[in-house]
Amino acid sequence: MDDINISGERVIAVVQRLISERSITRPVSLDDTLTEAGLTSLDAVRLVLLVEDEFNIEIPIGELTLVNFRSISTISRLVNRLVNQSG
Repeated sequence: MDDINISGERVIAVVQRLISERSITRPVSLDDTLTEAGLTSLDAVRLVLLVEDEFNIEIPIGELTLVNFRSISTISRLVNRLVNQSG
């Protein structure tokens, strides 16, 4: 639970909203690979925009990697790092 704090809960909400929009009914845990859960590359682009909007941040091009957007946990770590850098 170290990596999941307040921002982690907000990342979960963003991902769950996107999954719901896509009518994916499979439960997704913190470490599930989002592509295996059913999200497409277009969904990944939308997810980047949703995360940026939710946290009022701009994710640098160099951070837009499959590793950073693999799961809820990896997105949470990225957001925490970016928010702490700007704070």
